[in-house]
Amino acid sequence: MDTPLSHDDLLARLGRLAHQAIGLYDLSPRSTATMINLSENATYRIDDPESGGKTILRIHRVGYHSYAAINSELQWMAALRRDAGLETPEAIAARDGTVIQTLASPELRDPRHAVMSKFMTGREPPEDELLAPFERLGEVSARMHAHAKTWQLPPGFTRHTWDYETAFGSRPTWGRWRDGLGMTPAREKPLARMCEVIGRRLERYGKPRERFGLTHADIRLANLLIEGERTKVIDFDDCGFSWYLYDLGTALSFIEHRPDVPELVESWLRGYHKVAALSAEEREEIPTFIMLRRLLLVAWIGSHAETDLAKSLGEPYTDGSCGLAESYLSKFG
Repeated sequence: MDTPLSHDDLLARLGRLAHQAIGLYDLSPRSTATMINLSENATYRIDDPESGGKTILRIHRVGYHSYAAINSELQWMAALRRDAGLETPEAIAARDGTVIQTLASPELRDPRHAVMSKFMTGREPPEDELLAPFERLGEVSARMHAHAKTWQLPPGFTRHTWDYETAFGSRPTWGRWRDGLGMTPAREKPLARMCEVIGRRLERYGKPRERFGLTHADIRLANLLIEGERTKVIDFDDCGFSWYLYDLGTALSFIEHRPDVPELVESWLRGYHKVAALSAEEREEIPTFIMLRRLLLVAWIGSHAETDLAKSLGEPYTDGSCGLAESYLSKFG
């Protein structure tokens, strides 16, 4: 049986894999790889001292996306740039002309897919003033949804589906919410009731084409880059098929408890309505999509307990979800 790698050992081995990847591209061998994020994937900034250029390398985790699914992600990002005028990460071809590399190392049991992209300038919106950035989130989400509703999917296109079954069914994509950190029978009870209510309401809401299609599925402020009037969207790793209003739920990831959530939702809707209208029935279901995402994140934290983000949220996130569940049930249960 293989001995599990320590966190530090894994980081070191992934770092060496990143340096190995540099040799596949038209980059100086003196280029350096600096990790900027380790969550689902390992993401590095590559600095080339000879050209002065920067690029971004993403090494995918094992078992989450197939080669075809990664290619599908790249196809949609390219279509959004071409057809909708949105600024999204642009993949860079390696010396062999391909944009998806498969990296193997004797230090790691499984090979990993990797993609190099152009460096995108801009900054993540500050946390002390969220209303204006949320309006940008709403507008850019509506532009993506409008594109998805008319875009002809390329042959072989495949991405995850984010619906009730894949979230809470027998084989949930992110694991069982009942395995969330600090779960107890007392905490499980309101969450189970909420899960049932969400299921009933989503079944009634349905999946017609105007409500369900290709979504970013993680479009929160951490995945925006702001540069003056320009709004750039990054990290399409979770993009897939879901209800379009799920993107509003993801915009509130990890901050669903804030007292200003109603104001943030209204700001998001102001931006959305610049592009597309939402019916009264759709607006009424917004709390369901916020809590769908919240319960999904309880599952994600439980199944990714080794990540820094999960550690920072931990048991209090599960506990706080119970209060939100009670509030939701008082209105919809």
